[in-house]
Amino acid sequence: MKGPNIVFVCQSCGAQSRKWLGRCSDCGEWNSLVEERAAPANARSDPRPALTGDGARLYADIESSDADRLSTGVSELDRALGGGMVPGSLVLLGGEPGIGKSTLLMQVAARVAETGRSVLYCSGEESPHQVKTRGERLGGSVGPLYLLAETCLERVLEEVIRLSPGLVIIDSIQTMFSSKLESAPGTIGQVREAATQLLFAAKGRNVPILIVGHVTKDGSLAGPKVLEHIVDTVLYFEGDRHHAHRVVRAVKNRFGAVSELGVFRMTATGLEAVPNPSQLFLSERKVDVPGSAVLCSLEGSRPILVEVQALVGTGVYGNAQRVTSGVERQRLSLLLTVLEKRVGLQLTGEDVFLNVPGGILVNEPAADLAVVAAVASSMRNQPILPRVAVFGEVGLAGEIRGVSQAGLRVSEAAQMGFTRCVMPAGNRAPDVTARGCELRGVSTVAEALEGLFT
Repeated sequence: MKGPNIVFVCQSCGAQSRKWLGRCSDCGEWNSLVEERAAPANARSDPRPALTGDGARLYADIESSDADRLSTGVSELDRALGGGMVPGSLVLLGGEPGIGKSTLLMQVAARVAETGRSVLYCSGEESPHQVKTRGERLGGSVGPLYLLAETCLERVLEEVIRLSPGLVIIDSIQTMFSSKLESAPGTIGQVREAATQLLFAAKGRNVPILIVGHVTKDGSLAGPKVLEHIVDTVLYFEGDRHHAHRVVRAVKNRFGAVSELGVFRMTATGLEAVPNPSQLFLSERKVDVPGSAVLCSLEGSRPILVEVQALVGTGVYGNAQRVTSGVERQRLSLLLTVLEKRVGLQLTGEDVFLNVPGGILVNEPAADLAVVAAVASSMRNQPILPRVAVFGEVGLAGEIRGVSQAGLRVSEAAQMGFTRCVMPAGNRAPDVTARGCELRGVSTVAEALEGLFT
């Protein structure tokens, strides 16, 4: 019989139960309840330190000021952060194993240390010798960079107080544990406690802290959802390990715009920033090949041109295949139905394969018209005109709906040498112009296909 201080905690939502259940009664997750020892009453009643020493103040009496940001030394990471790290902020960087998180953080630590700011790099997964070996491969550091191999949260905070660094890096939050709790590292209680204590340290000492978070097999951050609510900024490190391209995407940022994107190239000497992603993603594009369309995509405030490829062939296995890479499969099925009903293309028995080369994910509605154009081009075996770029959302009635920031998309297409841009008619505003680029506004899918092939 279990003791009275034993509880079962759901590792997805944090719900507690006195007995083990196969399925969490709160979030419905299967096999997520893990046995933990409940914290003593006196531990739960310990007062938390205040984030600031001031009491409540009148809104009108508070002076607004722009905080000076700390540059990480990596331009693309600074872009994703909104210009750099804000002192006192807590930043969470998540990504799959082997994607390059530790490599990126080591580069950040070395470049910040080279500016004279002290950096505390705390690794709970590697020894100082392993971290230094990676640092030497990436170019080393001549600044005040301190390495600490520790998983006890209290000892890490003691070093933060002793060294007073300008930047703290924790790799990773799942390896940290607090001696106040008896549960194992990585459990929901330990992750929540570690993140909360690091938040108090960041705000209390006005030092930026960058922590690494593991991800689950479905791509979401491991641990409780409250982890993403505690931190100020959430960054996802994305990319296919078989490609050299890596992307840092901001999904939450209290000090800047969300959906900002930083693009990197993985090399033998570390990650290199890519200042012109459009040129990178279109560098190997084949012109005059059926099934290829150029999309004017927008990530945050940054326009990027990417290629959308489609291959349509007769199905031989009974059920037609729908395979996608870089685009949602459900969205492709919807657009294929629109092509059948509104344009007359017979795609029911055809295998359709869709790909966005470079390992980048395109999930905005403006990609609909590029998908439709690539599929129609492959089905007709007719290439799209060589210097044409497209963007627009496709509705179920076959209409082309307007999208945001059309001016930025058109400017990027004109800068990359495209002479025609097929876009929604609703975006043809007087201020949307580009020298040397013809803007063709379309209202339906059929009208858009006309502007792509003639």
